[in-house]
Amino acid sequence: MAKALNKSIKTEKGIVIDIGITAKDREAVAHELSKMLADSYTLYLTTHNFHWNVTGPLFNTLHQMFMTQYTEEWQALDEIAERIRALGHYAPGTYAQYGSLATIKAPDDVPEASEMVHFLVKGNEAVAKTARAALKRAEAANDAPTVDLLTRRLDIHEKNAWMLRSILA
Repeated sequence: MAKALNKSIKTEKGIVIDIGITAKDREAVAHELSKMLADSYTLYLTTHNFHWNVTGPLFNTLHQMFMTQYTEEWQALDEIAERIRALGHYAPGTYAQYGSLATIKAPDDVPEASEMVHFLVKGNEAVAKTARAALKRAEAANDAPTVDLLTRRLDIHEKNAWMLRSILA
């Protein structure tokens, strides 16, 4: 994570964050959440791109499915970023930051519909793996709100991957 993001926010009037999680643990969890945010944003943007550009016999089905998924993902981005802020750190918010943190690579062009679905399966699986790694860190820090957030994200991304895989079967 970029150095500026690693630093705790200096609170107004010297108020220290004291929520029962050490500064070191808050930093580690915020870093994992930053990776989650970067992967989630990349997946959101890719899904929205595919929604706009899908063609073929499954157009209506995929167009609607992609819209449902990117709309849900958009809402989640805010929740992830706000959790990073609640832990006392800045959330990444630039393409450069996302590029350095994300495990998902955005496609270079517009693939065929079946390739879009395959790409989104892999993207949802990648976000699930990122969430699992962050979940372990949050559990170790006894950070229940982050554990709850990541558990919900895991459920959604695993379900999305299953639904997308079903189209390819």
